[in-house]
This record gives sequence, structure tokens and C-alpha cells, in this order.
Amino acid sequence: MTSNYWKPTPKKWRKIGDSLLAAATILSIGGLWQFDNLKDIFSAEELKYMIISSISLGVIGKFLTNFFKEESKKEE
Repeated sequence: MTSNYWKPTPKKWRKIGDSLLAAATILSIGGLWQFDNLKDIFSAEELKYMIISSISLGVIGKFLTNFFKEESKKEE
């Protein structure tokens, strides 16, 4: 599995990884930006866990897509 890490990542999986990272970034920034308003709904501890989870899932999702490789076509 780790041998695929350095091989080219298919376009489909790069898009998925980039989308995950972008969504996580937007959610995290929004959570930090609206932190004072969200404290009325959630506790500060819950908010920290939500923001950290969002960042972690985005980074892990982006990292894991690097393990997919492009299928090479065999010559007939």
C-alpha cells in the first residue's frame, strides 16, 4: 500500500482530497469566526472538539488520497 504513495494520484482522487480539505478548512474557519455566537449553543469544549475534528478529517482525507495510483494501460 505504501508503495503507491509516490506514484501519480488519479485526477478523481485529487479532486476528492482537495474537496475534503477545502470543506474542512471552510468549516473550521467558520467555527472560529463565529465562536462567540456558537458558544451560546455549544460549550467551549464541544466547539474545540468540532473544530479539531474538522481540521483532522480534512488533512487525513487529503493525505489518504495519495495512496491511490493511476492505472497503467498494458500494451497488447
